[in-house]
Amino acid sequence: MRLAPRSLFGRLVLILLGGLILAQLATAYINLAERDQLLYRAGGMRLAQQISDIVKLLDSLPQAERRRVVAVFNAPPLAVSLDRPRIAPAKTSAETDFQQSMFTTVLRYALGEDAAVNVVRLDSAPESFGPGSRGGPPDMPMMQGRGWGRGMGPGFAPGGTFFTVQIALRDGTWVTFDSHLSPQATGMPLRLALTLLILLGTVIVLSLVAVRWVTGPLSALATAAEKLGEDINRPPLPETGPIEAQRAAKAFNTMQQRLSRFIADRSRIFTAMSHDLKTPITRLRLRAEMLDDEALREKFAKDLREMEAMVTQTLDFMRDASTQEAVQRVDAMALLESLQTDYQDSGSKIEIEGKVAQPYPGRPLALRRCLTNLVDNAIRYGGRATVKVEDAADRLTIRILDDGPGIPEQELEQAFEPFFRAEASRSRDTGGTGLGLGIARNIARAHGGDLVLRNRPEGGLEAILSLPRIAAR
Repeated sequence: MRLAPRSLFGRLVLILLGGLILAQLATAYINLAERDQLLYRAGGMRLAQQISDIVKLLDSLPQAERRRVVAVFNAPPLAVSLDRPRIAPAKTSAETDFQQSMFTTVLRYALGEDAAVNVVRLDSAPESFGPGSRGGPPDMPMMQGRGWGRGMGPGFAPGGTFFTVQIALRDGTWVTFDSHLSPQATGMPLRLALTLLILLGTVIVLSLVAVRWVTGPLSALATAAEKLGEDINRPPLPETGPIEAQRAAKAFNTMQQRLSRFIADRSRIFTAMSHDLKTPITRLRLRAEMLDDEALREKFAKDLREMEAMVTQTLDFMRDASTQEAVQRVDAMALLESLQTDYQDSGSKIEIEGKVAQPYPGRPLALRRCLTNLVDNAIRYGGRATVKVEDAADRLTIRILDDGPGIPEQELEQAFEPFFRAEASRSRDTGGTGLGLGIARNIARAHGGDLVLRNRPEGGLEAILSLPRIAAR
């Protein structure tokens, strides 16, 4: 299964969008990681500075005054106590707990490297944060509004990080802080997400416009190349766009002009040859009529008819006069029935299966000639012809079947070459000029379709004429 797009536009879009999405994901990851560290460092610095100020204040007071000061600061999200026993130092290393190591670093920076500090990360809120908890004497009310929420306990945001910090004062007393660090550092802000989405969307739109701008001239060039076979005199490509597109369009237009001049010159030459050849053939026919020997006269007349047919078909093949006819709506079913009547009147057997539902936009004389060549070929080598019609919304398909000997598989494509005749048709009595199939294919391709040959499994040959339902050019 092919996953890569087949068009240049699709491949460029896939590469650009893939690279942009990967770049955006990497940028978002780096931004969030750096933001977490910076915000956590900033939030931890504020809390560490607050703890450092309290420690310095307690160091400057006598023991009798310390409890009143502790009671003032004892309120979540920072509970202070002088009565807690020492706790075992944390065993978590910097590599296994980034938040704890970061907070310990900023705390030592605020207190000084010589300070005795022990930081322990907690899995849940400490008991000192429970409703009614106090760190001071009963007569010292806890400050209101510093973290309590309408009877629901302390009003700090859930999802943050809890720490218990113990610091030794200068006189050896250990003060304990139960602290809470806000979770804001770990969340992705809506503004950052919107910024990344807007940036990604803008770059995607600009990439699509740029890719379409680049591949547009190539698509126009490919379309012009496809249509060139249908109409050599089609309007030239506009020589606009980037320098490379202008050069390609100019080269294509120059090629088209040269081909058009070559075909026009060739048509003029063969038209003159047609006139020059028909004149001596006519004289020869008149002279043949003067012969007294009837058998000899008939032989001359037959040779002249074959010569005239060969000259006419050769010139028609070289001129490809089908493209000079105007396009109109053709009743293809009436055309087939007319051919059937003509062949039946001459004693040939032809059957038609299927029906054409709607008119086909084409060149009626050219289509009649194409079908006549195919039916002639079927009757000449198979004795009879069967025409099967398949009409669809986008395509008209006509199959001409015969019961003849067929053509070797390796010669099916070669049968369209000028003057080619299969081995079974080399007799002068049955073989034509070898131009009928080539002319029929030229007419089919002039209508944007094609003609192919296929050997039937039950014997005989099948000519498949495929005509798209678009206005022929």
